[in-house]
Amino acid sequence: EEQLVESGGGLVQAGGSLRLSCVASGFTRDDYQIGWVRQAPGKEREGVSFFSRGDGSTRYADSVKGRFTISSDNGKNTVYLQMNSLKPEDTAVYYCAAVYGHGLLQLDPAWYDYWGQGTQVTVSS
Repeated sequence: EEQLVESGGGLVQAGGSLRLSCVASGFTRDDYQIGWVRQAPGKEREGVSFFSRGDGSTRYADSVKGRFTISSDNGKNTVYLQMNSLKPEDTAVYYCAAVYGHGLLQLDPAWYDYWGQGTQVTVSS
């Protein structure tokens, strides 16, 4: 059974940094796409950044380009999201999400089949 477990959320001041981790287990093939979706209070889920294990490609939402970096340690089946220059509007629950397959990475959360429980990120002003 495919499982995703996030960690690394917390409270940080604006301008600070956090690193989220997502450990994937139970995936039966290596060609899956994995990344991060966030949901702020009262808002829809928003795709943040994704990584393709098949070809190593990445994709970012415009709102985080230049500030967030997604990376992967395939040996540990772990995906990281390094978040720098955090802003109060980055406050949200961050979910790890994944889907089998390859091709153009999608930012639409509806594309993804497997989800973690989420980790809270709070950025104070």
